[in-house]
Amino acid sequence: MTRPSPDPSPSSRPAGGLTAAVPPPGCPAHDPGPGGVHRLYGPVASADPFGLYERLRAEHGSVAPVLLEGDVPAWLVLGYAEILEVTRNPRRFSRDGRNWGEYRAGRVSAASPIAPVLLWGPDCTHEDGEVHQRLRSALNQSLDRFDRRGLRRHVQRYAHQLIDRFAAAGEAEILGQYAQQLPMLALTTVLGLPEEEGPRLVRASRQLLIGTEKAVSADRYIQRTLGELVARKSTDPGHDLASWLLAHPADLSDEEVVHHLRLVMVAGNETTTNLIVNTLRVVLTHPRFRGSLHGGRMTLPAAVEQVLWDEPPISVCPGGFATQDVELGGQHIREGDVLLLGLAAANVDPAVRPAPGAPMHGNRSHLAFTSGPHECPGQDIGRAITGTAIEVLLARLPDLRLTAEPDDLSWSSSTWSRHLDALPVAFSRRDPAPSGAGTTAAGEAVPAEPAVAPAAEAGARHRRLGRETPRGVPHAGPTRAWRALRARLRRWGLHRYR
Repeated sequence: MTRPSPDPSPSSRPAGGLTAAVPPPGCPAHDPGPGGVHRLYGPVASADPFGLYERLRAEHGSVAPVLLEGDVPAWLVLGYAEILEVTRNPRRFSRDGRNWGEYRAGRVSAASPIAPVLLWGPDCTHEDGEVHQRLRSALNQSLDRFDRRGLRRHVQRYAHQLIDRFAAAGEAEILGQYAQQLPMLALTTVLGLPEEEGPRLVRASRQLLIGTEKAVSADRYIQRTLGELVARKSTDPGHDLASWLLAHPADLSDEEVVHHLRLVMVAGNETTTNLIVNTLRVVLTHPRFRGSLHGGRMTLPAAVEQVLWDEPPISVCPGGFATQDVELGGQHIREGDVLLLGLAAANVDPAVRPAPGAPMHGNRSHLAFTSGPHECPGQDIGRAITGTAIEVLLARLPDLRLTAEPDDLSWSSSTWSRHLDALPVAFSRRDPAPSGAGTTAAGEAVPAEPAVAPAAEAGARHRRLGRETPRGVPHAGPTRAWRALRARLRRWGLHRYR
């Protein structure tokens, strides 16, 4: 892999540059790795990943050389248009890690911390062509069988259970006690796992994405747990993703099923946790943002989309491996080079956004879920879990407030993501929600309902999120519980939320 000079010619710099000041040479925050190439990992990158993306754009333009764990060379794609070019041209940029030059040369092994993310595996994110289409269609069609209304009610029940654990205390650490637990509780049901597996899988999936020496052992634990699940579902199927993938006409092997369950679990848990807590942080710390919600100028779904522009839950993700020498963003990419997608950087690309933080109301063209044939398949489920989680929390604890100064909040970063370490809050003490199968956000009991629709019933339901009515059955109008919920949301300025 050829590396541009650390001080490229003016013609290779982006027009207009950046508004942020670039630290002078010798500054610790500007200390590059071997060959003058910046590391995408380590204390310097973790301290200010967004600042690093800006420096890379200022120095190299829309595509910059970087180093991964072990000082493995890679290209980080920072430009919005360049990410679209990579994601929409799988013939030039393969997702199959067996095309990786560093791996073929033996400089990256299966024991590397970056191996679980970048090396080949039998799932749709690491395949191309007909194999990708076969696996992706099986995953998409299996995910489409979920009853979104049932999933939302299932998330509501878990949300109320978690809130009940701290509601009487009048204070909580909302990341650890809520946002980190709720997505995995929902995903265990989606996958077909018992809910007691949730806490261990949360820890393992986070270790995998942090990219430490524990990543490989965490990945082995995840695959072993999911392998045991697939063995059970092979003889005792249910209404869950594991069973539906096993029964799909695409005839997935057990190994392929395990890897797709791993994909949904790891990506879905981390992204949804980050999206929940990032949205809550913005609501609690930015008066303009919270005022827009209170005043009805922004709906909750619109608020979530704004956060996806500003704080995408995954900052960097694999983009592919060049199958031939190619020019991209003014850089010469050699066959076998690995490209990473700088999703957070592309969302603030000056070519598509007037300024970082600029309102993007009604615009869902962000790259938080990437693009092209490998676009995140479970993003609608993630949005449903996020929206329901925030809706229930704000309805139960309407005076929720941050107990730390915004500047005192600390963050942890890895090559792939940036997340809060804690989000401490306070509120008026509340009694637990009424006991029973579950409750609505308004606090009224609802009957138990499976999170997924039986196979025979799934095809007879509309697929619109949260508004699934059997075909041919007239809508009965809002229930008393729904009217109470809308009244509560109207007081919060969220009356247009659906």
